[in-house]
Amino acid sequence: MEIIIVEDEKPAARRLQRMLTKLNLEANTLLHSVSQGISWFRENPEPDLVFLDIQLSDGISFEIFEEVKINSAIIFTTAYDEYALKAFKLNSVDYLLKPIDEDDLENAVKKFQENYRNNSPQIDINTFRKILETGSKPAYKTRFSIQVGQHIKIVSTNEVCCFYSENKATYLTTTFGRNYLLDISLENLEKEINPGNFFRINRKSIVNIDFIEDIISYTNNRLEVKLNPSSEFQLVVSRERVKDFKKWISEA
Repeated sequence: MEIIIVEDEKPAARRLQRMLTKLNLEANTLLHSVSQGISWFRENPEPDLVFLDIQLSDGISFEIFEEVKINSAIIFTTAYDEYALKAFKLNSVDYLLKPIDEDDLENAVKKFQENYRNNSPQIDINTFRKILETGSKPAYKTRFSIQVGQHIKIVSTNEVCCFYSENKATYLTTTFGRNYLLDISLENLEKEINPGNFFRINRKSIVNIDFIEDIISYTNNRLEVKLNPSSEFQLVVSRERVKDFKKWISEA
């Protein structure tokens, strides 16, 4: 059986690949973007089964099907909410909510083997797009629970001025000037917070637009961001992010 995985997070793709191996299944093809998917499907025979993440680094994965006709069975791997998943299930073998559970994966594969192997469902692109636009936006974090000694402190995202990484650890800074350690990488954190409020200005920092007091021209076509309350360290928008940053502050 030919299986492929379309997932922009390479560690997640490899983890799913290992989980399938435990079920005596092989997924030797890993694709990480819409563009890779289009190229691969144009040049290769259709696989029996596709594990498909919805949001890829360069767009929505359904864009692949707009360019290439695919009749393969689909199992979605997604972080989208339950309302949307009900609709996805009508047009796919199943869905797997991230992080993927081994038992859920096994049940989805069994469902495919029993019911869909010789009768792959058709993907209705327009239906999916409508769902995505009207009621399936991912839920963003509204608060963090933080262990402080023997206590657990709750911090609302509205109280967070910025997030930053230091010595391979991630911290948040509150409006009261307190710094708290988080048990999450900056990369994963970026996906869980509202991009309308937060922007990653460089490799080590994410700022909250509500606390930006000033933006100053800096060397090499970069920008320096001043927060209120002020940060303990300098916040500079990296050159490659300046264009997106300017767009963000205009639209947020």
